Amino acid sequence: MKELINARLRGKKELHRIKIINGKFTSIDVQHDYLDLPQHDGVFDAKGKLACAPFVEPHIHLDAALTAGEPNWNNSGTLFEGIERWGERKPMLNEEDIRNRVYQTLELLVENGVQHVRTHADTTDPSLIGVKTLCAIRDELKDKINIQVVAFPQDGLLSYEGGLDLMIEALEIGADVVGGIPHFEYTRELGEASVKKIIELAQKYDRLIDVHCDETDDANSRFLELLACEALFNKMGHRVTASHTTAMHSYDNAYCSKLFRLLKNSGINFVSCPTESIHLQGRFDTYPKRRGVTRVKELNAAGINVCLGEDSIFDPWYSLGNGKLLRTLDFALHICQMMGYQDFSTALSLITDNSAKTLCIEDVYGIEVGKPASFILLDGEDDYSVLRKQGEVLLSVKEGQTIMQREPAKVVTGKYF
Repeated sequence: MKELINARLRGKKELHRIKIINGKFTSIDVQHDYLDLPQHDGVFDAKGKLACAPFVEPHIHLDAALTAGEPNWNNSGTLFEGIERWGERKPMLNEEDIRNRVYQTLELLVENGVQHVRTHADTTDPSLIGVKTLCAIRDELKDKINIQVVAFPQDGLLSYEGGLDLMIEALEIGADVVGGIPHFEYTRELGEASVKKIIELAQKYDRLIDVHCDETDDANSRFLELLACEALFNKMGHRVTASHTTAMHSYDNAYCSKLFRLLKNSGINFVSCPTESIHLQGRFDTYPKRRGVTRVKELNAAGINVCLGEDSIFDPWYSLGNGKLLRTLDFALHICQMMGYQDFSTALSLITDNSAKTLCIEDVYGIEVGKPASFILLDGEDDYSVLRKQGEVLLSVKEGQTIMQREPAKVVTGKYF
């Protein structure tokens, strides 16, 4: 593609004309009149639709995608039974199995406007087949989709026998991010030690950090404060992500008022997976039942970077999912009671800019002159209309090359209309 005309941009009322040379944005100009140019030789007419930076999936488990019910279903719907069911599925893993499922899942994501993905890969598997295969796929598909691989110790970094050695091996293989799960370690002391070890490994191997942190309804699970403090003292907060943090839903406000000061000062990022969390959490409650989703609204209002991910697509933890981050965003705004006009008017940031900041890809992300010409075209005029209509992704362009295009659906009304 060489040129996009009659395009709207987020936060702008005017139509814009965008030119692309050698895969980069070279000019972004306001149009004073609607242009009617023949669509040939690389010119694409946006017809007043919204051009947006690509969607970013900041938290998904591609190695487990499309495995729900294999060999058994998670009948209780709890996080912990999900881990048990995944433990039954792991011995069935092989490269062909993983590749087939990952390709299908990535296809779903690309069809729905995603160009950047952070996937977790289980390191508590002595074969490390998930890590090896996902790193290979990352390298093979780098021209089509950008993937970060998290070395994630599902059964514990220090509680799983040989877990630390497997983590180191995964980093040597080439995992981009150090993961952790301190609340699932056998003891508080092991959880604390695991957080410190994660920081140490990230510094040694120059990697990012993404920790499954306090994914529980237990209000006494407070590894987040330790992770944020370690990130602050080691001056690496922008490279650190706390995923889930669902225990924050159960923290009292007095504690949170103190915690938020630390979180703000640390500069760490947050990922919430609202559809998964509202499904898995609150399972030990009768009534009233907790929503079990972290404080997305409050984090956002405090200027702390927070974004949204799907977490799972048809796996032992969540048996739905379809690659549509707009669906996740819709759920989040309802669940987190972010239903004011200001929330709506900036909603897409939760699945675009904020996610890009979490992945530390801001230097190559966004519709700006000089940056890679990567964008999507949405069926709407602004954040609000796209969200309200759940508008389709009509076009996805990566570095000037079209990787997906969808024709808008045509509806024929009944005789009474």
